[in-house]
Amino acid sequence: MTKKKLIFLGSKPIGFKCLEILISKKDALNIEISGILTKHRTEFSGSSNLLILAKENNIPVLSKLDEIPDCDIIYSIQFHEILKVKDINKASQIAVNLHMAPLPEYRGSNQFSFALIDQKKEFGTTIHAMDAGVDNGDILFQKRFPIPDNCWVGDLYDLTYHASVKLFEQTISHIVNGNYNRLPQEALIAKYGSQFHYRREIDDIKVIELYWDKEKIERHIRATAMPGFESPYCIIDGKKIFFSPYVK
Repeated sequence: MTKKKLIFLGSKPIGFKCLEILISKKDALNIEISGILTKHRTEFSGSSNLLILAKENNIPVLSKLDEIPDCDIIYSIQFHEILKVKDINKASQIAVNLHMAPLPEYRGSNQFSFALIDQKKEFGTTIHAMDAGVDNGDILFQKRFPIPDNCWVGDLYDLTYHASVKLFEQTISHIVNGNYNRLPQEALIAKYGSQFHYRREIDDIKVIELYWDKEKIERHIRATAMPGFESPYCIIDGKKIFFSPYVK
């Protein structure tokens, strides 16, 4: 039986982990990973480097979207560029994206922060068919889970990471074999609503106003105090005063 050709687009730890799973299952899935495309050649170091993983497994590394060859499947996970219709059409069977948020509620960026600010009780992760635009396309698979009380953004990210890896592993054979049903996102908007957030919006929601009530201040701090990034802050006498929630 002819192997199906799959192109992997991804970055970040979730991209590395899913590519690792894909490589381990490629023979059982009867697929050929015909190329990968990632963000930066030096984005990760050590064992998290997708390029090293590709080299160790003789997977061709592409340098731009125009280099995507004709294939059966395109699988995107945390890829930084928006695919055009001509890119999506390189996949004769399907192009899919793993979006680390429930759809249609949270399209775009900073989904973890906005879910906490919105006081959502539930979050999730979604695999959807790719369409023109950002996080568009029919839902193929989705996993939802409760958000713990007083959850911090880093904890919600971790919960979503593990749910995403599990969903990827459980459904990859279904994607390859075409065993899925399409659910238009529009069918869920009445129930869940829909938002789109840009990456730059995080700068606004990190600004804490001291006239807010205690609950709102704490909620915004929990929603934006992500380790490795600038902390939330207030402005006093024109200066940023940062909140350091991890200091005891």
